[in-house]
Amino acid sequence: MGDSSLRSAAARGATASGSAVREFLTGAGLLGRGLGLVLKSPRLLGLGLVPAVITGLLYGAALIALVAFIGDLASAVTWFADDWSEFWRDLIRVFAGVALLGVGGLLGVLTFTAVALLIGDPFYEKISGLVEHRYGGVPDEVEVPLLASLGRSLRDSLRLVGLSILIGIPLLVAGFIPVVGQTVVPVIGGAVAGWLLAVELTGVPFQRRDKRLRERRAALRTRRPLALGFGVAVFACFLIPLGAVLLMPAAVAGGTLLSRKVLGLPAETITTQSL
Repeated sequence: MGDSSLRSAAARGATASGSAVREFLTGAGLLGRGLGLVLKSPRLLGLGLVPAVITGLLYGAALIALVAFIGDLASAVTWFADDWSEFWRDLIRVFAGVALLGVGGLLGVLTFTAVALLIGDPFYEKISGLVEHRYGGVPDEVEVPLLASLGRSLRDSLRLVGLSILIGIPLLVAGFIPVVGQTVVPVIGGAVAGWLLAVELTGVPFQRRDKRLRERRAALRTRRPLALGFGVAVFACFLIPLGAVLLMPAAVAGGTLLSRKVLGLPAETITTQSL
């Protein structure tokens, strides 16, 4: 009887694990579906690229500055190693430089999305709205005034950026650990970044329904593997040079599909052919 119970529990665990993997892969596929949708409308793709290009130029300059001063920054955060032997001092500063670049990349991707969404709110609102219309519309849509919408977006973005900074600090410290800091920590950082990106990129559809950040997070938690799959795919693509700029419209479209899925709305069958 005991063996049978153990086998049954193992089977349930395997089924749950397989289901989570399928959900994760489905979520990752939402980015590709979003890209397919915006590519069918070059006009919308062009509009979505404008704020992303502006944000990309700003962040490109910041990245160049980070790389240019990475040696000085690594020395500043490893002041305790000033009196060490040259070999160990240089080694710890190499690890520090890698950690700083990693955390800088993590914060850059997260804040890039937040800033681009703020700059391009009307453009991304248009893209998201047309995706919703294509899959059946929004039965519970609420008209939110533009200023109220921008103010809410700003508050939500600041909260998420603040959270990413709080998470980034311990990841920076963990990045100093040899081997673990260059293997395990990036994986954890990617998962955290994926979740935060999923929360950010579903902001427009949830605001359309007058749902706040707390409600958005609660809804995404009901389909956590799906949300993580989408967010991690976005994060990985945003790490590619110019990936964040070129794929931002697709990420917004994919975030809209994710929102419809977690809210139990159609996101598979096209009801309107125009986009």
